[in-house]
Amino acid sequence: MRAERQERASLYTEVTNRIIAELEEGRLPWVQPWDSAACGCTMPQNAGTARRYSGINVLLLWAEGIAKGYASQRWLTYRQAEAAGGNVRRGEKGTVICYADRFTPKIEAEAARGEDREARQVAFLKRFVVFNVDQCGGLPEDFTAPMVGPDPVLAIAEADALIVASGATFNIGGGEAFYSPSHDFVQVPPQAAFHEHVNWYRTALHELGHWTGHGSRLDRDQKGGFGSVAYAKEELVAEMAAAFTCASLGIAPTVRHADYIGSWLSVLRDDEKAIFRAASQASKASDYLLAFAGDDQ
Repeated sequence: MRAERQERASLYTEVTNRIIAELEEGRLPWVQPWDSAACGCTMPQNAGTARRYSGINVLLLWAEGIAKGYASQRWLTYRQAEAAGGNVRRGEKGTVICYADRFTPKIEAEAARGEDREARQVAFLKRFVVFNVDQCGGLPEDFTAPMVGPDPVLAIAEADALIVASGATFNIGGGEAFYSPSHDFVQVPPQAAFHEHVNWYRTALHELGHWTGHGSRLDRDQKGGFGSVAYAKEELVAEMAAAFTCASLGIAPTVRHADYIGSWLSVLRDDEKAIFRAASQASKASDYLLAFAGDDQ
């Protein structure tokens, strides 16, 4: 058990330090320079199951894919590569990702039954190593075929449909973008106010990311005032939720929301689990929004 705790702590520290290093360099790990990347703006997925990765793993795989210039965001384990009839090329180094969950120890379950109470669960975090399909050979063609994104025009149409289908009170006008938790509405400037219209969608989805946190939806803490730790955490969730949603829809905005880097660094330095929680909440927020886009996302 002690070894497991040490392993979990080491992984939290390792990943958090990596994100901190990116932020200190002025880079946002969840807003990648897609225009200079070999692969397009898309969510990472498992090559064998086609299941999309979520939470902190999106940041880790995005960063690795762009750093190494991979042409795909398809990943798989060593065993999956072998099971598919392929192999990982000699000398290739894998990327560490995380799997987090909770379980109830047998002793705790028995004690809870005897005391007529609900059993307490224990969190665990495991590390897995995955390889990009570019690091493998002999894989079936459907594993290595180019990941074709949606047509940009259709992607924008999908985003417009999502906004309408969400049923959110969505006001367009003025010179500021914000979400009002107390009145439950989103406000964004008109598209004409943006130098590149595609960036309006990132801003709109950022504010809708906040909208998902309302007490009647995903119920996140949105009580923090500007400059508070709670406010910085909620901004971090909305930023990543917008990035995940844009990538899922195939929208590649160029805007960089870097205003909160200082406060995010403070949050991450004080709590090594903060980025894990924020990324997990961002995935849930993005999934909530994408449900309004239909079943094909």
